[in-house]
Amino acid sequence: MAPPPPNSGNVTSGVCPAPRRRPGTAGRLRLGLWSGGGRAAPGGYCAAPPLQAFTHQVSGSRTAQGTRGAPFQASPRAQLLPMGSTALRFLQPVRHSMAAGLSGPPRHVRPPRLVLGIETSCDDTGAAVLDEAGTVLGEALQSQKEVHLKAGGIIPHVAQQLHRESIQQVVKEALSASGVSVNELAAIATTVKPGLALSLEVGLQYSLQLVDRYQKPFIPIHHMEAHALTIRLTEQVEFPFLVLLLSGGHCILAVARGVSDFLLLGQSIDIAPGDMLDKVARRLSLVKHPECHGMAGGKAIEHLAQTGDWQQYTFRLPMQQYRNCDFSFSGLQSLVNKAILQKEKEEGIQEGEILSCVKDIAAAAQHVVAAHIIQRTHRAMLFCMKNSILLPKTATLVVSGGVASNQYIRKGLQTLANANGFAFLSPPPRLCTDNGVMIAWNGIERLRAGCGILYSTDGIRYEPKAPLGIDISKRVEEDSIKVPRLRKIQWSAC
Repeated sequence: MAPPPPNSGNVTSGVCPAPRRRPGTAGRLRLGLWSGGGRAAPGGYCAAPPLQAFTHQVSGSRTAQGTRGAPFQASPRAQLLPMGSTALRFLQPVRHSMAAGLSGPPRHVRPPRLVLGIETSCDDTGAAVLDEAGTVLGEALQSQKEVHLKAGGIIPHVAQQLHRESIQQVVKEALSASGVSVNELAAIATTVKPGLALSLEVGLQYSLQLVDRYQKPFIPIHHMEAHALTIRLTEQVEFPFLVLLLSGGHCILAVARGVSDFLLLGQSIDIAPGDMLDKVARRLSLVKHPECHGMAGGKAIEHLAQTGDWQQYTFRLPMQQYRNCDFSFSGLQSLVNKAILQKEKEEGIQEGEILSCVKDIAAAAQHVVAAHIIQRTHRAMLFCMKNSILLPKTATLVVSGGVASNQYIRKGLQTLANANGFAFLSPPPRLCTDNGVMIAWNGIERLRAGCGILYSTDGIRYEPKAPLGIDISKRVEEDSIKVPRLRKIQWSAC
């Protein structure tokens, strides 16, 4: 099968009908700016009702696991693996009464539908099989971290080649761990946007081969939508909720109103926070630091910052003159680089050598990133409450994406949520980074909603750049909401 041409065509997305309520959530309202479900559209997608006005791990680092046992129990096989906890069931299953089966004629019970999820948007090759209850039946992950760490950053054509070498085995291991065959799958879900073009191509091409061979429905997945919905795999959270997506490639604030139904409040206008922290780590040559061996850049910054003093360096928060929810990190990176250069001159060392104050600079860089994110998120909270997009009793902040595993940033956001009466939720750190589980779960969500399921893949293409939801960032800026200073909400991530 010839690979699809890069960045051509378009994968349409729309608003899905509201999924059926989960057990124990009766009486909770599905809130938003409009009510009612979507309507069926050609190609298996759901067209959105009109928007109304506001009135209210590299070679050798593969893991695989699976479980089909009792709730929250790993199979014996999974328990022998290094990360057997990843095979736990995250959601309580519906309990059926045994007595019900003893009265009247036997009734046919439809077996749970299974979805295979495949992720290759950046530098992790992931696959997983989930059922409708959110049970992780099998999972496998191949990380390229060590290869790119040595190269000083992700090299797209290298990432593509490593995906090609890994994807067949990763999918095979996920299926083997789950104990199911491709024939038993209800659908195959794959990341098609956004991400590195060469990496997306590998996952899409392989998936289409499976779809064609086994005649399975295909569910194209928006990578950031998958991150946003992962919390519904691990927690009982209803729509709508405010979601902050932080990663090496994205920084997005949005309101999730439903599956594939998002309001975009703001996003980074240049680089992402994870990218900035990685670049600062490279400028500080943390790969040579004895405490940071084998750590990715952002993780090294977080580690050294724990014993550093951020108050030794003060960096001005960016975009103070703009009362919106957009982010900017490239200017921060320049400020940190200037401070590093000045200290190198003072200490008489060359670039590539370790500064004596490296921990303080790491702490200051991490702190200003956290403060910037917190300030913009605070404005998003105030905007949502002012316009009744979220209601006080059910207001929730969900934080996901790779940078969400940073405990300093997470603690600051949790403090912000508490100060504003929001519930704070974040997936476990291992589900914040890229993985096949979140893709399979997004596939399950779409399958249950009957949205975005393709029975013909003609014209399907990957999209390196793809917006999330309906952009209302201009409306946020028009409201011109002033955010209290951080000290007024008593933020402390220490």
